[in-house]
Formats: sequence, structure tokens, C-alpha cells
Amino acid sequence: MDLNDKLKQAIALGREHYEKREYDRAEQFLSKVLAQGGNRFADLHNMMGVIHHDKGELEKARDEFRRALELNSHYTEAALNLAVTYNDLGEYESAQQVYRGAITRDVRGAEEIDSFAKGKIANIHAELGQAYLDVGMPNESVQEYRNAIRLCPHFADLRVKLANVYRQMGDSAAARYELEEAIRVRPGYNPARIAMGVLLLVSGQRQKASELWEEALRLEPDNKAAQMYLRMARNPPAASEPPQS
Repeated sequence: MDLNDKLKQAIALGREHYEKREYDRAEQFLSKVLAQGGNRFADLHNMMGVIHHDKGELEKARDEFRRALELNSHYTEAALNLAVTYNDLGEYESAQQVYRGAITRDVRGAEEIDSFAKGKIANIHAELGQAYLDVGMPNESVQEYRNAIRLCPHFADLRVKLANVYRQMGDSAAARYELEEAIRVRPGYNPARIAMGVLLLVSGQRQKASELWEEALRLEPDNKAAQMYLRMARNPPAASEPPQS
């Protein structure tokens, strides 16, 4: 999809504010992008779903997560987010169906330059990696993220993004390695810990996933993603569960 420079900038700013959990500001940019031609990006819909859920707008959140899954049926985070939202809406059978699908889905020597310059070049590679992923070219995306990490191996966020690509490609071993490295190089970086929890949950290791999310909450008690995933892991939807009075 061809996007003009203003929309590309809006996407970048929306993602940046979202990652900082500045949801009001993120929503301003993401809404603009979705209204002006960027509605084919699954991750943008997932982010908007999280924002709506955080505001208590559960129906809107449900619709955004559904759209994300329509665009990318292997989007594990969107599926888990949708299951949480269904559960919060009292739609327990739908929650159970989506949850089961999420956890059982078949996922298949240069010259030295200064650190500032390396960081700039690494970010360019990362932007290309995201662009390739957005248009359905995961192999090329992996290569760009690997180029970025070779320049800046201590950038934990790059490893998390690469792990996400590997997971979508079905290479859970490679995804796990990148997440372990992200946690090793930056122990306080919670997005890596939360993503590792999702990977473990999908592989059936619910207890280990819960322990990671508990650790994330010790580091950051108000982390919404860790709270939601931990609640889902502890109380998976049951078809027979009655609505709460």
C-alpha cells in the first residue's frame, strides 16, 4: 500500500505514543491513519482496540480486534485481546472459542562508526523491516531487523519486533531466542517479558507465562497488557460460565 509521507509520520507517531502508553495522543494519530487509507494494517487496529478497551469502550474494542484478525489470522495478541474483551462483555462462548484458537493455532567485519550513527542506521533498517511486514514480506522483514540488531545488539525493542516476525512465520524457537536476548540485554524492558509470556502461553506453558506477567507487574504495577493476560491465564473462558449478576 502506498502511503504519503504525512500518513507514514502519523503511523510512526501513533506507534511511539502507544508504546509509551500515551493512549490519548496515540488515538489521535491512529484514528487519522485508519480514516485516510491505513486501515489495512492489523497492528493499528489492535492498538486501537487496546485503547478502546482501556477507556471501557468494549464494543469498539471488540470490533477493532476482529478487524485485526480479519487482516492477520495469526495475530496472537489480537486474538487474546479479543478473548479478554468477549469475556468482559459476557460473551463467554465466543471468548472460549477465540481463546482456544489463540493457544492451539498451528504456528508454524565492518568499519566502526559511532554509536549515534549506528542507532540512526539501525532505526532505518527497523522501519524497513516494519514496512516489509506490513505488505506481507516477512523474510525481507527478518533481514532488515537482523541488520538493525547487528548494528545495535543492545536495542531490546528491535529484538522484540524481530521475535514478533518470527512468531508470525511459525518459528517459535527463533522468536524465543530473541525475546530471551532482549530480557538479557535489558532486564527492565517489560514488552519483552510480556511477549515471552504470550509465546509460552501459546506453547501450553501457562504457569511460566503467568510467572513472567507477574514479574512484569512487580516492575510496573499498572501495566495493562500484563494485567489482562494474567487474568486470562488464571481464568480461561469457560463455555458454561454464567453471566455475573
